Amino acid sequence: MIKASDFGDDFLWGVAVAAAQIEGASESYGKGPSIWDTFSKRAGKIKKGHQPTHTCDFYHKYKEDIALVKTLGFSVFRFSIAWSRILPYGKGIINKEGILFYHRVIDECFLNGLIPYVTLYHWDLPDALEDEGGWNAYSINDSFNNFVSICAKEYGDKVKNWIVLNEPFGFTSLGYMLGVHAPGKTGLTNFFSAVHHTAIAQADGGRILRALVPNANIGTSFSCSEVIPYTQSDADVTAAKRIDCLMNRLFIEPALGMGYPGADWDLMEKFSIQHSTWRHTERLTFDFDFIGLQNYFPLTVKYNAFIPVLQAWEVKAKSRKKPHTAMGWEINADSFYNIIKQFASYPAVKNNDY
Repeated sequence: MIKASDFGDDFLWGVAVAAAQIEGASESYGKGPSIWDTFSKRAGKIKKGHQPTHTCDFYHKYKEDIALVKTLGFSVFRFSIAWSRILPYGKGIINKEGILFYHRVIDECFLNGLIPYVTLYHWDLPDALEDEGGWNAYSINDSFNNFVSICAKEYGDKVKNWIVLNEPFGFTSLGYMLGVHAPGKTGLTNFFSAVHHTAIAQADGGRILRALVPNANIGTSFSCSEVIPYTQSDADVTAAKRIDCLMNRLFIEPALGMGYPGADWDLMEKFSIQHSTWRHTERLTFDFDFIGLQNYFPLTVKYNAFIPVLQAWEVKAKSRKKPHTAMGWEINADSFYNIIKQFASYPAVKNNDY
């Protein structure tokens, strides 16, 4: 049986939460609306019509919630800062109550002997910035950099562990291509525009933290899945490569100075070439201290000519008679190990001992 001690004394066990999912008080104490506040009010978008208005009320119950984290034996509490609680309009006026709230959360972590890890962006863009184009707008990078600077100056003397973005492929694909998450946009044009501005934000945010926070430990975190071809046919193998390019390579390779991946795929080759000048490559690059990997399930993929652009289709775990969760996600510990090896295989990662 595996024990916590098997991971060594320097392995930190923790929990992770997102502001929009737990805080509540979404329309109180000076907070402005986020894209999730707006999106959740659209009929049929969220199961049972639930909204972030109250959630589990962490805003008022943070002391008991943080005490519970400690009681459960964890040593790290990772939480995100709601951009629109700090800047109700995404820029301009600073909400002092929002600033004070996160000071209280951070101080409570220390009182309980927990190490705070702060995520700067966990998908809850201020709605006022979405009105200006959101992650599709060139101006979003200036707004994001301003937000990062404010957080670094306010909390940098206390917080040394920072995660710039949470799962950039997740919010760009689900929110700006498929439209099933906030803000509900669709199409490849929206997606690729959002990808580029997000990749810039990832590196810009790291540089700002490096400049403003002494002894900072700076990372960013990716959702990732081992992508497995259903058969070894050329069509299935190529389809799996396309999915791997998007799910696993799209954001880490620019950060490592490799530019956007092409993957022998005309669509990505064009996007990569458009942003291949030294100015693009240099701005997209940042030497992170750590890379966060968030792995939920492996993805088995087969070729499907009827799927636009990707020409790939997931073969569900249930249909393959594999163990799976109630959500249909395959349970496969070996795959978790394999995706760690995949990310560790980058020469730049090896050389920097990530």
